[in-house]
Amino acid sequence: MLKDTGRPDGLIRPATPADLPAIAGLCADHAAFERAEPVPPDLAARLEPVLFSEGPRAWCLVAESKSELIGYATFSLEFSTWQATDYAHLDCLFVSEPHRGGGWGRALLSSVKDAAASRGAAALQWQTPDWNADAIRFYRGVEAQARHKVRFSLPVRPAEH
Repeated sequence: MLKDTGRPDGLIRPATPADLPAIAGLCADHAAFERAEPVPPDLAARLEPVLFSEGPRAWCLVAESKSELIGYATFSLEFSTWQATDYAHLDCLFVSEPHRGGGWGRALLSSVKDAAASRGAAALQWQTPDWNADAIRFYRGVEAQARHKVRFSLPVRPAEH
């Protein structure tokens, strides 16, 4: 699945194992942008079996411009008890700063939507920090509906760093 971005200098495509070092770098930039904990130094190695095994747990699409990865989106299938159907959880969508505002985020989101639908998902869900006004404006611009919830995280085993 290659998706033309409408730009002569780029495309959206599925990630490959060779992309993992660049994806890990984008993840590190994304975590720093969101004021989160730094990513583990071996992130690329950790992602490989999740994304590229016989039955992957998650999928990654990348935005490529002039042979450089400038963004990525990851998603997985989840189950909604209330709807009794699968939905896709968009875990990450990130475009590096110099490329924001150029349609890359919209192209990634559209590609994830298509990929999720092809895997049987009925909807796409995600969250963004409440302070990220640019992301909120972007998501409202694609007519996504906000749901007001508080996200919690409870560790169930020690962190592996």
